[in-house]
Amino acid sequence: MTQTQWKPRSKGIIEILPEEISDFETQVARFRAGEWSETDFMAFRLRQGVYGQRQAEAQMFRIKCPFGGLNADQMDALGVLAERYAPLKKGHVTTRENFQFHHIRLEDAPAIMRLIGDVGLSTREACGNTVRNVTGCAVAGVCANEPFDVTPYAAAYARYFVRHPFSQSLPRKVKSAFSGCDNDCAITPIHDVGFLPRVQDGKKGFKMVVGGGTSIMPRIAPTLYEFLPVEDYLKVTEALLRIFHRTNELRRNRMKARIKFYIARIGIDEFRQELEEELQQSWAQRSFDPTDLMFVEDETQDAPPLNGNYAAFGSEPEFSHWMNSNVQTQRQDGYNAVTVRLPLGDIDDKQFHQLADMSRKYAGGRARITHQQNLTFRWVPEKALYEVWQQLSDIGFGGAGAHEITDIVSCPGTDSCKLGITSSMGLGRAITDAVDEVDKSDPLVRQMHIKMSGCPNGCGQHHIADIGFHGAAAKGPGGQVPAYELFLGGSYDGNDPRFGQRVKTKIPAKRAPEALKQIIADYEGSHADGEVFKDYVLRVGTGHYESMLAGFKELPELNRESLDQYIDWDKTVKYILERGEGECAV
Repeated sequence: MTQTQWKPRSKGIIEILPEEISDFETQVARFRAGEWSETDFMAFRLRQGVYGQRQAEAQMFRIKCPFGGLNADQMDALGVLAERYAPLKKGHVTTRENFQFHHIRLEDAPAIMRLIGDVGLSTREACGNTVRNVTGCAVAGVCANEPFDVTPYAAAYARYFVRHPFSQSLPRKVKSAFSGCDNDCAITPIHDVGFLPRVQDGKKGFKMVVGGGTSIMPRIAPTLYEFLPVEDYLKVTEALLRIFHRTNELRRNRMKARIKFYIARIGIDEFRQELEEELQQSWAQRSFDPTDLMFVEDETQDAPPLNGNYAAFGSEPEFSHWMNSNVQTQRQDGYNAVTVRLPLGDIDDKQFHQLADMSRKYAGGRARITHQQNLTFRWVPEKALYEVWQQLSDIGFGGAGAHEITDIVSCPGTDSCKLGITSSMGLGRAITDAVDEVDKSDPLVRQMHIKMSGCPNGCGQHHIADIGFHGAAAKGPGGQVPAYELFLGGSYDGNDPRFGQRVKTKIPAKRAPEALKQIIADYEGSHADGEVFKDYVLRVGTGHYESMLAGFKELPELNRESLDQYIDWDKTVKYILERGEGECAV
């Protein structure tokens, strides 16, 4: 590994290299011919964003959207991908602001890379032990509270570290986030590296946090620097990666190889000292000014006219709810950011094209996907809001309740993931139906969040939900039963991030909706005035819930009447725990 100056040649967000795609095509052929070992080829394809599924010969294809940014032509290309290459005819928005397409043939991957590359999308380093997709806030650039727009800096970060020599074979992955203001919409505390904008003495910079994460050792990221000038944030991150890269003790146990474990062991002060010593090395003495790498767009040039000919507003209660929950005024007078609630993050092939058309008409040809598995249109004229709601309703996305209890998040679980223990997407659909039946007239109930993951790793961000589930297996008289661990009182509020408290009760998967209703009813009937759910959980304690939910642990004998409890959601056969070797740590 040399310490010479390195700089990418990118002109787009992530540069598309046709020779890289051709090489991938060649290496697939070599692998099929037996010239690659399975393990070596796996590490290679992961860096190209191609991830093995639990189903033999099926691949998950992950596409990066730096800071969640997307344009209409890219949405159209994703629609073509879904139609031509994805057997399920749909794509999935992840909590990392990627798109995932499942059950893809390995031999189709090069054609897909060319299809999306033609519109400026890339899979490069979407998987593997790399600097993964950088996430951002959907309203960065239009938020009234932001000190400055972090979008250009997030893009520069993505450009700088993709294909960087130190980001090809780290001990484990690095997840990064840029929030636009102190509301911390990108949830920096749960990231390996996070940035929040600051202005000090008229100079732009960032508060930088490091060492956060969920999974088996949840940690809130401690602050590395309260203020770091924008000229230094790339240099300091590279120093962090260099230190992380050489921590060979982390490579001995890949399950504990995230940088949070290293920082938790030596402490943030000692880590800062080690980093500052690294910054004295010769590689760090050049300029790291990000200006040449920044992605700068004047979105106002494409904003739709405020006085366009739009449909007159109606008086439907559903529209009023949607206006209150899904629409946020921008700092630019007359314009709004509209959150499109995507049920469990799924978009089908036709909806991609329909959203692209809406983006061109109402949002300047752009959109942003979010960590809540939704999509946001910006620059929507106030007069167009009713028409936008009508069209979203026509294509299946008119649902209100974005950022509310109905806005449920789930990872794919056993539908595709090797590490999945339970069908979290199936539970997500069942929980959605259960929430529809819950009394949501109490605004404190309405503002709650529900998230679920198919295993403890936390891709569904269950740790930071008011009510979070992660997949587990329980033992009943008739064998294994799909079940969930329960976490209560989590939060991703920028002023008070918290991890949920684990309740020592495994809940059978088929009884989870019933348990959810009981938890909500208890809170609704017992909370103090203004007492949010996370504070209620702290007050009553986990023992309160363990007593309340004790009856859920009882499992019936296996017979014709009870067989359903031994079958997971959306499945048709008796449950057996089948967990493969995951590729995240390869």
